[in-house]
Amino acid sequence: MYGAPKSDVRLRKITAPELRARKGAGPKITMITAYDYTMARLVDAGGADMILVGDSLGMIVQGEPHTLGVTIDEICYHGRCVARGIERAHLVGDMPFMSYQLSPMQALESAGRLVKEGRYESVKLEGGGVVAEHVARIVAAGIPVVGHVGLTPQSVHAFGGFRVQGRGDEAEARILADAKALEEAGAFCIVLEAIPPDLAEAVTKAVSVPTIGIGAGPGCDGQVLVCTDMLGMGLAPAPKFTKRFAEFGQAAVAAFEDYVREVRSGSFPGPEHCYKPNHGAAPSEAPVAEAGSERPAS
Repeated sequence: MYGAPKSDVRLRKITAPELRARKGAGPKITMITAYDYTMARLVDAGGADMILVGDSLGMIVQGEPHTLGVTIDEICYHGRCVARGIERAHLVGDMPFMSYQLSPMQALESAGRLVKEGRYESVKLEGGGVVAEHVARIVAAGIPVVGHVGLTPQSVHAFGGFRVQGRGDEAEARILADAKALEEAGAFCIVLEAIPPDLAEAVTKAVSVPTIGIGAGPGCDGQVLVCTDMLGMGLAPAPKFTKRFAEFGQAAVAAFEDYVREVRSGSFPGPEHCYKPNHGAAPSEAPVAEAGSERPAS
């Protein structure tokens, strides 16, 4: 059964304080996105420390050009699906666009919904100094917070697209100040997205909480990737900062082509894929699924 723990140690849940304590001590933090139960089980079995249900689901799951249309209800729904597949990893959920920008109180209410309805163990929101009070209010309520600076996808229109951030002295100073503001507000780690590696390293040295990079070079305290990007599940080219650790997309297309060919030729299903002929067997003698199967046939 895939996803089964290898030992009792793997059953121990990773917590926000444990992740916070890795600053300087290691090991480096690994975060991967997941949006459903099946992927969550696989990511968890692979040993990732954190699983992120990102508002990237708007692009990955829904096929939208950006993340702006994702709702709290959708983040909560996908969180519940993912939570059922996790035994060890820490589960963090994105706070979607306009679920926290209006006020610290709105941010607290939205974060509470993610924890209560989405089963998240921490929440992530974009921005620096402008959301520091929001972060402090959420942390004060006992909800761990992950910060996010650099390329913040919810500001895609303000940036003029998905563009590298932090170039030039003024931009560097702003990102550094934003990271410090999040640290002081109580965030237990900070995502650094699409910034030059020297700036990411400077931010990492300047703050006392772990940094998790995505397109920010190797100098961070951890890394995060989108599951479908790293598995090669998209047919379009992956972002520059992504390494494809597998080519599931090509393998899936080939498998579907084989299926189509075999169905049309009549070679599938074969005798081994059929139940025994009906000779008056009682229903209990003809189970839909074999013993030990994880799910019945649909």
